Amino acid sequence: MTTSKNDTLFARAQKTTPGGVNSPVRAFRSVGGTPRFITRAEGPYFWDADDKRYIDYIGSWGPAIVGHAHPEVVKAVQDAATRGLSFGAPTEGEILMAEEICRLVPSIEQVRLVSSGTEATMSALRLARGATGRDKIVKFEGCYHGHADSLLVKAGSGLLTFGNPTSAGVPEDFIKHTLVLDYNNVQQLQETFASMGDEIACVIVEPVAGNMNLIKASHEFLQTMRSLCTKHGAVLIFDEVMCGFRVALGGAQQVYGIKPDLTALGKVIGGGLPVAAFGGSAALMSKMAPLGAVYQAGTLSGNPVAVAAGMSTLKLIQQPGFYDRLSATAARLAAGLSAAAKEAGVTFCADSIGGMFGLYFSATAPNNYAEMMAGDRARFNTFFHAMLDEGVYFAPAAFEAGFVSAQHSDAVIDDTIAAARRVFARLPA
Repeated sequence: MTTSKNDTLFARAQKTTPGGVNSPVRAFRSVGGTPRFITRAEGPYFWDADDKRYIDYIGSWGPAIVGHAHPEVVKAVQDAATRGLSFGAPTEGEILMAEEICRLVPSIEQVRLVSSGTEATMSALRLARGATGRDKIVKFEGCYHGHADSLLVKAGSGLLTFGNPTSAGVPEDFIKHTLVLDYNNVQQLQETFASMGDEIACVIVEPVAGNMNLIKASHEFLQTMRSLCTKHGAVLIFDEVMCGFRVALGGAQQVYGIKPDLTALGKVIGGGLPVAAFGGSAALMSKMAPLGAVYQAGTLSGNPVAVAAGMSTLKLIQQPGFYDRLSATAARLAAGLSAAAKEAGVTFCADSIGGMFGLYFSATAPNNYAEMMAGDRARFNTFFHAMLDEGVYFAPAAFEAGFVSAQHSDAVIDDTIAAARRVFARLPA
């Protein structure tokens, strides 16, 4: 029997890297088996070390919105690289990206570029505390905002995969000011502000959650949040690292018509390279160093090569009809998978918004963390591996949203639905 190159690489990786991976969910611990080591990607596909092709529905966890290795993005990166990889000094490219973000996201008047979503949310949190002079923050169970210490409380995604509500190594003192509420629970939000509203520095939320699978916030939930923050002088932070430029050109705040005080962005704005950002009103952002007392810095922030990839991507997603087509693609996938499961008598449903989708082995789409946890995760794991055998790569955990790109054609979606129909037929009803 020939040994898979994926198995060989995984065994080798575990000798020098914890768990053999540099981000936990990649280890396949939730679903079991051997991770696929990717060698190349193009359009809606990527290939593993054994040269097996997969239809890719993670898209680097969101950034590959225009498809892998888009010629215009690749050329922008190549051109930027020939001029130098990093300077540690300002470039015009940073100005161009800041101007574009401010133009596309109405709630943002000024923006600071960073290199990761964790940096963006951590810095937004610090700014909120610095601006209000308060310590307490509100987050929601199942939402993941990066691995900053004060946010690793009842987090989602990777921490759900490993069954931990928080992380070891985080002192109690770091999280004692973090209040964790239920997602989409309006009454609990109201009661919390009624009892301690004047102590709360900020509320941070994924307006479209993607780290306990795809869960949409209700309009009432977000509007109540906005009203309470305004009333009590707290800062409302939308973590749109994942859903920003994914669900609409103006992000989830455009979809819901709600204006946050601060927004964290990432993934799509880097086009596959490390770029993230946080921004808000000029008055709030003026409290950042070097103008104000809230400090944040980064050697590689606004890296010229990464900014070039992001700017190229931002231009491509503004083509007429881009989001109509992207939304239709995700909706078509969700409907097709749901229909295939129904034909086979399998309890399953799917949902989508913009270019994001969720798969649930439950009768209805969940509204919060508890409902997500009630789904049949063992059946998801079986489905995941069967689809992998069929050449379809979904996220290797039941707690992750999926993503389509502009390169997922009708034919690609049809191939995916056909594969799912074969797999559902083999699953016990």
